[in-house]
Amino acid sequence: MSKLEEARKEFSKDLYATKLSGIVIEEVGENSSLCSMKITEDHKNAYGGVMGGAIYTLADFAFAVASNFGKEKATVSVVGSASFMSQPKGSILYAKASLLKDGKSNCFYEVTITDDLERLIAVVSFNGAHI
Repeated sequence: MSKLEEARKEFSKDLYATKLSGIVIEEVGENSSLCSMKITEDHKNAYGGVMGGAIYTLADFAFAVASNFGKEKATVSVVGSASFMSQPKGSILYAKASLLKDGKSNCFYEVTITDDLERLIAVVSFNGAHI
């Protein structure tokens, strides 16, 4: 079984992200991940735009995969801060999670959200705690 298949199996238990939101793990690396989410009507707000919570869910899931897959200790988010840059115009969102710094008890990740038209949608910073 490949690392990607292992990650998909492990995180399939996160039903909110995988089943309800439709998020898919596209790539997994050491301290990094790439996840995608096809935009559906269920992701939209009353004004027809993609809900900020849907975008944040994608970012949080990408952080969870990057910070937990293949690790001995579990990591949970302590602080997450999202900066929304623009409304998606494409039909798919991508979340690229990358480690900025890892310590004994805390870690810091940045998740960049883009759409399939390569527009920058959001940047989300996470401070995680190793538990």
